[in-house]
Amino acid sequence: MSNHQKRLSVPKSWPVERKTETFTVKAGAGPHGEDGVPLVVLLRDVLGYVDSRKEARYALSAGSVRVNGDRISDESRPIGMFDILAFEEREEFYRVFPDEGGRLALSPIDEDAAGSKLGKVVGKHDVGDDEVQLTLHDGETLVVEAGEPYTPKDSLVVDNDDGSVVAHFPYEEGALVTAVRGQHAGQIGEIAEIDVASGSSPNRVVVDAVDAEDFETIEEYVVVIDENFVDSDEAAEAAEEERVESESADDESEADAAEDAESEEAAADDAADDTDGGEDE
Repeated sequence: MSNHQKRLSVPKSWPVERKTETFTVKAGAGPHGEDGVPLVVLLRDVLGYVDSRKEARYALSAGSVRVNGDRISDESRPIGMFDILAFEEREEFYRVFPDEGGRLALSPIDEDAAGSKLGKVVGKHDVGDDEVQLTLHDGETLVVEAGEPYTPKDSLVVDNDDGSVVAHFPYEEGALVTAVRGQHAGQIGEIAEIDVASGSSPNRVVVDAVDAEDFETIEEYVVVIDENFVDSDEAAEAAEEERVESESADDESEADAAEDAESEEAAADDAADDTDGGEDE
């Protein structure tokens, strides 16, 4: 197996420019399969916190970067859909969320929302008389009591500390979903209809989109989310915009104050020159 990864052949979900250079970093072993983006790509190409892989290693060695609550030291660790990135020293928190076109993007969230992550149930197996194992979209497995109403295509919110299920969102008509693949990736809406196909054809889903035209896609491409899940992203983005505007206003105030101080100093110098000129006469 090759140790190199060409930019032209990376998955469509990777947020990298394809024609700027020939190669990019290859993802290491870990969750999300082939869709997992190496952490260094997010640090370097998306956030701009480092300029090279060497700088990424040095930054991660400080232990202040967490993914889903775990400290990460491997710069090639795959990052994927709905993962939580936390930068403790910066007090910055992000959720990996599908953007338009299917590319993964980082949505700012608050610290409370960073304590858990969303996972789509893709498998369910009996592991004992009273226990069931659930497999999530990123490969994580959970063992829950038999009889819990969790089924494949449902979504769960899992606590990053103890792995407990915080919330359960069933896959059903009326559920709020986001498309994660296909031409409608990144769009959000409610399921209006689930068309169960006969034979081996995939089931189709009709979605009443929010702030966009209604669309239809296959159910594999949608993930159930919650209104609070979306609201937290919007609130965090608004808070981030407010913070940036506040910093800009502070910078402008400092610049104005510096300009006023320079003007006063210049005026004082002119007055002194006038006085000196009068004494010379």
